[in-house]
Amino acid sequence: MEHIRTHFMDIYRDRPGLVSLAVIENPYPYNPLIDGLDLLALLVIDNEAGAEHAEHIRLDGSRALIRTVHRETLQSWISIGEHRNIIEWLVRGEILLDRDGYLAGVRERLLLFPESMREQKRFIEFIGFLRTYLQAKQDLMDGNMLDAYSHVLTALTHWAHIVLIEEGRHPELTVWKQLKRVHPGVYKLYEELTASPETLEQRVQLVMLACEFSVMSKMKSCCDLLIRIMNSRSEPWSIGELHSHPSLAELHVDLSLVIQKLVKRAYVREVAIMQEPQESGAIELRYTIMNA
Repeated sequence: MEHIRTHFMDIYRDRPGLVSLAVIENPYPYNPLIDGLDLLALLVIDNEAGAEHAEHIRLDGSRALIRTVHRETLQSWISIGEHRNIIEWLVRGEILLDRDGYLAGVRERLLLFPESMREQKRFIEFIGFLRTYLQAKQDLMDGNMLDAYSHVLTALTHWAHIVLIEEGRHPELTVWKQLKRVHPGVYKLYEELTASPETLEQRVQLVMLACEFSVMSKMKSCCDLLIRIMNSRSEPWSIGELHSHPSLAELHVDLSLVIQKLVKRAYVREVAIMQEPQESGAIELRYTIMNA
């Protein structure tokens, strides 16, 4: 491994725009931590955004993934969980080069898991939870039982992620193993859904009832980020303004469904705005916090 480290340092040390270089070995023979390869070299750059790419090489009998990523893309991966393994890459990886301590700072923030990061992830997971729960509900009404099972299992996984985030844990590292210790109640629902002797329909309905309560009880706290942004001004927000707000745009989430649910739960008020020209008859819908 020492020869491999030296090779990467010699090859990439003087690359223009290189911010950090980290290497991680895959410790598990069957774990897709590094997409089936033996090790990963992660190159973080701050220029040449179009130069982001992946490359496979073989070195000293080991197959390696060379992953080049812009620092802004890396931050996006961390925020939205687009690449599930990124947290483990950054926590377990050995930093070989780190100009201005950038990657060490990212790792420290991940380990601290500050409230601002938890808030973002909680909101993203809640949107996923809400969407898959409602889809499962529709599948159940339509008699599509296998689809209902698939979607309610996904909703339950989002719920598990929310619980772990609330406990200050990264759900990207493990899920059900952590959850069994942290929240036996949600873990029991997972067991009921996947291993209960009851019929598939009975299992799905049981978890759906639990999800119904969770949606109602967690909605406001999981949407703290959105509610705080909407509270930052007295004028109603258009859906486009909310999507383009810097703190929400970086999350790459669709806000329409969660806004509608907040309206129905009377946390958000819908405001009708007459568009110009008035003859068109179109009325724009904007949104403001109910207590504003």
